[in-house]
Order: sequence, then C-alpha cells, then structure tokens
Amino acid sequence: MGPLAGIRVIEIAGIGPAPFCAMMLSDLGAEVIRVDRLDKAGSGSKLDVVNRGRRSIALNLKSAAGRETLLRLIERADGLLEGFRPGVMERLGLGPDECLARNSKLIFGRMTGWGQSGPLAERAGHDINYIALSGALHSMGNADRPPSPPLNLVGDYGGGGMLLAVGMLAALLEVKNSNKGQVVDAAMVDGSALLMSVFYGMKATSRWCDERESNFLDGAAHFYRSYECEDGKFLAVGPLEPRFYKIFLKKCGIVDESFSNQLDAGAWPELSKKLEQLFKTKPRDKWCELLESTDACVTPVLDLEEAPLHSHNRARQTFVTYEELVQPAPAPRFSRTKAAIQSPPPVAGEHSEYVLRDWGFTRDEIDALGSADELPKK
Repeated sequence: MGPLAGIRVIEIAGIGPAPFCAMMLSDLGAEVIRVDRLDKAGSGSKLDVVNRGRRSIALNLKSAAGRETLLRLIERADGLLEGFRPGVMERLGLGPDECLARNSKLIFGRMTGWGQSGPLAERAGHDINYIALSGALHSMGNADRPPSPPLNLVGDYGGGGMLLAVGMLAALLEVKNSNKGQVVDAAMVDGSALLMSVFYGMKATSRWCDERESNFLDGAAHFYRSYECEDGKFLAVGPLEPRFYKIFLKKCGIVDESFSNQLDAGAWPELSKKLEQLFKTKPRDKWCELLESTDACVTPVLDLEEAPLHSHNRARQTFVTYEELVQPAPAPRFSRTKAAIQSPPPVAGEHSEYVLRDWGFTRDEIDALGSADELPKK
C-alpha cells in the first residue's frame, strides 16, 4: 500500500541506525528481508519495535552455500543495507563488487559511524563519538557541566538511519534513469554535521557562539527553555517570534517591564529566574489549560507514558497500538499511498523457507540447504 510498494530490500541484521532505516523503508511499503545469523535462529523479541515490518531468514554467511543463497536473493533485490565496519562485507565475499556483479542495478547501502574512508574509518565508536567530532555535542547541555548527549538521536537515527534512508531513496530514483546501481556511503559523523548546518551558518555571521547555554536555542534565553512547575513536572517554553512572545507575556499575566526587551541577552539569566518562580505557582496541567491552546508556544514536557495519551497525538494517531504494543506510527503521511506497519518484529530465521520459496528457490533447493544445516532447524 505504501509509496515503496514493489521495492525489495535485503537488510543484513545489525543494531542501531541500519535497522531503523530498514524499519522506515518497510513502513513506507518496501518488502524488507532481514538476514540474520544462522546461529542466532530463534532469538529476538516481538517487542523490539525498530525491527517491525520485515521477514527474517537465517543464513551462515561464512559458508559458501550461505553466501550463494544471499547472492541469489540479491539478484532479485532493489537494495541492500549493511552496518558493518568497512571491509567486513568484502571479507565475506559479499562486497559491492560481488553484489553488483550479480545485480547491476542494486543500491548497496552502507551505514557506519566514520564512513568508508578516513583515518578513523576502521575504529570503533558510538553516537556520542560521532556527534562529538561533528561539532554537535559541544553545543548541548549546561554551561557549568560537560556536554550532554541527546540520547542517541542525533548521530544514530537523525544523522545515521534517516540519512541512509534519504540516500537509498535518491539512488532508487536515479537508477530508473541510469539502469546502474551504486554504493550509498552514509556516515553518522557526516549526517550529524549536516544537521548542524544552520548553526555553522549562524556562527559565521556572529549570531552563535561556542559557549554552551549562551545562545537563544540552547537554553540560555528565558523564552526558549524548560521550566519546572509546582508538581515537579515541566513545561517547554518557546515563543521565539516577538508576536508570540507578546501573547506569552499576556497569557501569563506578566507586566514586568524588564521582560519588554526580549533579545537583551544580558537580562536572560534574571528573567529566567523570574519565570522559574512564576511557573512553580501552578501544576503543569493548569499552565497547559491556560497556554497550550494559544500561540504562546508552550507545551507540556511529556514522558513516554504520557505522550501517546495527549489529545493532539491521539487525534493525529501519532502513536498506534499494534499487536498490543504502543509504538510510534509510520511517518510521514501520504494522501494516497498510505504508510503502515506491515508485521510485528520477527524472531531470527522465522520466515526462512517462506522467503526462499517466495524469492524463487525450488523445493529441492530449499530441502538441500536444510539437509546441509544451512537453514534453521524446524
């Protein structure tokens, strides 16, 4: 049903951003086949949301039969996703050269932290390391503390999985004109740097400084930060534009003249203290009753239990209950080709025979693989 219906993608099982990319492509309608390790057959959790929407086949990619089976599948695929360190797929005999030789139109998607080249390319790392090198981490957190990692959203998922998804989609469009596949080299250090584009631009024009909590978007400004309320819950306050700031002051009943010069950075610390005192006079939800339905740009800071229950998220169906598990819905939305969760997360190797049969293997070929212990035991 989704806009990618008819597209076939093979995902070499891994962790983090590559599976997130595979989830996105599946949500958008692609048929995604996850290739798990044969020795992991039967493992996995039906609660692992990021693995939703695909079928799983378990293969031993270190054996000749396992490699040949995968290459047979690749012949019928539009794309392949892998998240190993550079050189791993090549050492398995499954690098771009081998795969494109079997399918010249294949889009070979590679997800790494450091990229396929460069001094750090073969070194280990995690989200925090990649966003540190791109300049993103330095800008996050309080001035009097070390930089705070923003979960692993900026490197792994925003600068990684989503970047790979964009690359795969672009290459899948291009191959329609050229009839030639190619490699997509998606690196989290590149993606997180790309996400910082606006801040590099502001720094170049002296509208941003490197000191944390000194800028209007990093928690320094009294009009762009979170505040604790009487009940210990928090509000997100963000009336950046002057017209919204005026509404914010009016709705909060603020007549103090010291608030009139919104962009006086020297006054921000004192104004923040005054707002801290103000917001502690009422519970969070009372403030929301007053402010949330206006252009004051104030919303509650919701936890993972509260977010799916908020009236806006419920109206939009931002979260769905699928197989009795509350989870984020596919996004973005399409007017005609609806995105949807295709299936619950599989356990490793759950669909091995079905996938092989559906992708052109004969009954005798499947039985031969099973007899040679190249497929999961029934």
